[in-house]
Amino acid sequence: MSKQSFQGSNINLVKLHNLQVVLLSLLHESHLSRVQLAQKTNLSSTTITNLIAELIGQRIVSELEETALEPGELRPVGRPRTSIQLEPNARFVIGVHIGVGLFRVGISNIYNEMLYNQVIYFDVGLPAGQVLEQIVTTIETVILASGVERGNILGVGVGASGLVDFHSGVNLLAPNLNWRDVPLRDALQQALNLSVVVDNNVRTMALGETYFGVGRGVDSLAFVYGRTGVGAGLIFKGQVFRGSTKGAGEIGHTTILLRGGELCRCGNRGCLETLISEEAILRQTDQIARLYPQGILAQTLSDKDDISPIERVFRAGRAGDETVRAMLEDRAFYLGVALTGLVNLFNPELILLGGIFSRGQDFFLEPIIQTVSQMSFGGMGKQVRIEATSFGWKAGVLGASALALMHFFYQPE
Repeated sequence: MSKQSFQGSNINLVKLHNLQVVLLSLLHESHLSRVQLAQKTNLSSTTITNLIAELIGQRIVSELEETALEPGELRPVGRPRTSIQLEPNARFVIGVHIGVGLFRVGISNIYNEMLYNQVIYFDVGLPAGQVLEQIVTTIETVILASGVERGNILGVGVGASGLVDFHSGVNLLAPNLNWRDVPLRDALQQALNLSVVVDNNVRTMALGETYFGVGRGVDSLAFVYGRTGVGAGLIFKGQVFRGSTKGAGEIGHTTILLRGGELCRCGNRGCLETLISEEAILRQTDQIARLYPQGILAQTLSDKDDISPIERVFRAGRAGDETVRAMLEDRAFYLGVALTGLVNLFNPELILLGGIFSRGQDFFLEPIIQTVSQMSFGGMGKQVRIEATSFGWKAGVLGASALALMHFFYQPE
């Protein structure tokens, strides 16, 4: 048994912690007076005054004279009250969402409001190095197009598909990209001369919703994203749960069909990913179109509109194709079964759906809620909120930006 160690903190670490508390307080409540900050943070008035003076000097916060009065409130005698607010465009971050066959780059301010973004599609057969070269070029393009001074950029956050080692910044395994041991952080830092932090893309989405979306004030949150694969990001008390080997959240490889399931990319059979991913749904779609060549789906698939195949499926369902609607409801049941296991194990307060699950929420949401409500142990499923992400298509890039903001600004290590 190892001997327990007790270590103190030096004054610089205490100051850093206090600064983080003040910044997070101002993030969650945009206008607070010094007195209110002292009350909310349990810091002394002198400490708050010193910290605010430093932040004003760095132009990170500013003072705003309060002129409005509450109903029935008398105007105070003496100097007008002032409140403190974050300066949204004091600093910026770059967010990079790496998906399967596409990446998106955006630049956001300290409220995670995106100023400019670009999406680039790439061949999944390309070597990782060539994709990284494209990402570097796109980042430089986005910085130039946004007009943001490079000196005001705190760093780059990257949300990458697959198994990611947060501490080393290495993409250990991304089977849908055929990537293994790709040093994302080091390669991008060297090419850009900017600080870089990397995590799994769905974990960054969960982080983004926790601090900048509908997850504010939520004690425990799960973000479930579906496209080529299916993954989950888990947040508890504001912290990302990564697991002992960085693989927490691989819900797509939960075994749903014990026998007779299709072969998954991971080598197992009957994984959730083989049932509810975009590819799995499109396989079902092809069967329906062949079975009903004159049906709404077959006609929708033959349209010349420039929309993705999965959007054509949703369009057919919304146009009244009952076979498509029944198929999507059946797929949603399997996701509901997997989320039931998530509820039973982790009992989150909020589950958010992203990717194709949010784009097709009118098909997925109700059967998922019904399945989780009926199958979860002890009525836990009736208590959890299940809804679509508040960020829509921006979830990946805003999640990556949130990772950079938390790591380089609000909670720097």
